[in-house]
Amino acid sequence: MLEVPLWLWGAFAATVVVSLAVDLLSHRTAHVIGFKEAAAWSALWVSLALIFGAVVFLVLGPTAGTEYTTAWLLEKSLSVDNLFVFAVIFAYFKVPREYQHRVLFFGVMGALVFRGIFLSLGVAVVSRFTAVLFAFAAILFWSTYKLLKDEEESFDPGRSFAVRMLRKIMPVRDEYAGAKFFVKEAGKRMATPLLAVVAAIEAADLVFAVDSVPAVLAVSDDAFIVYTSNAFAILGLRALYFMLAGLLDRFHYLSKGLAIILAFIGVKLILQASHKTISPAIPEIPSLISLAVIVVVLAGSVLLSLTRPPPADAAEQTDGQGDTPEKPSSPPAAGDS
Repeated sequence: MLEVPLWLWGAFAATVVVSLAVDLLSHRTAHVIGFKEAAAWSALWVSLALIFGAVVFLVLGPTAGTEYTTAWLLEKSLSVDNLFVFAVIFAYFKVPREYQHRVLFFGVMGALVFRGIFLSLGVAVVSRFTAVLFAFAAILFWSTYKLLKDEEESFDPGRSFAVRMLRKIMPVRDEYAGAKFFVKEAGKRMATPLLAVVAAIEAADLVFAVDSVPAVLAVSDDAFIVYTSNAFAILGLRALYFMLAGLLDRFHYLSKGLAIILAFIGVKLILQASHKTISPAIPEIPSLISLAVIVVVLAGSVLLSLTRPPPADAAEQTDGQGDTPEKPSSPPAAGDS
């Protein structure tokens, strides 16, 4: 385990708290997040993550810096699946666009807490029972299979465990009440649909943690590295969603790229577990190679998505070759600044 100075933990905590406070104060008034605003915030979160990575590199050494960067990039890529689920949840509950940032803000707060719990448990288990890495590898291989076969389970926000529990705890009214989570009607406290949306977001993150936690533990089993990399990846999710809203379907090869990454991480886990439990002669995959593989696969899947249209679009273009070309309509966006 790394000997992390207390001041570095403090610097991380201060960065997260101040950033969240600035974010919340900047969005006190509900409004639609446009592309330019989302891009600016996304650039800020990425910059903070990379600056913190540079500090880790200088303070804890190049190995820790490489592991942090690899873990952050891995979590950033895996979190793209969350964006699709966000879109499904918002469509299901018909969330007004001006309230979507508020929902994601509290969703991120919950994710930071739950990921901290899961990762702490994961680090503790791995440090005592190294053989559990084989089970984690099996989880990643199963996720790879589902991604390659397009067998990802459909997510029904209204039937998620968190939403069903919320409805049992208190009544949920049908209409929104602005940006409020609770209202009083006839002297009775009721939840608004906005609180149900937050519950659905949290339930979705718990599902994604099944893949995310084993994957990041393949990169590092140090609590500081895995949690800080996860935190910075999660913090940038909201801005990334609003920046890519309406364009998510364009990245149709990304799921295949994520499948390749998960399979690679699964192999890395098996080698890592074999090295520790079977024989030290079994080689491990260095973090620098892991970082290179993730970057190359991500870049390749994005480039393929942008240069080759989805099969449905290609078929439409073929069918309409003899027709008079029309001016293409711009893709829906999350709002223009």
